[in-house]
Amino acid sequence: MVKLGGNRFISHFEILFLNKMYVIKVKGIAKIPDYVQLRDEKFTLLAYFRVDRPEKSLEKLGLGEKLTAIMNFVNDLPFGQIAKLDI
Repeated sequence: MVKLGGNRFISHFEILFLNKMYVIKVKGIAKIPDYVQLRDEKFTLLAYFRVDRPEKSLEKLGLGEKLTAIMNFVNDLPFGQIAKLDI
């Protein structure tokens, strides 16, 4: 189970069958690194991780096997844009 905030939880099984996920790539400044947000169709935050260290967060969500595809998508995404990710 992954805690989403408050009393909301989502299982790894549910994450794998989400219809839509959204990706936001956030540009860091100075000593703050670049980050990625993964959100579900209700825009609930599923993961928040550094662009250069996605492994642990994606593994925790059960998306480790899709790491390469997700990061290829993230690397091509301009900073500050929201994009739909179908995995």
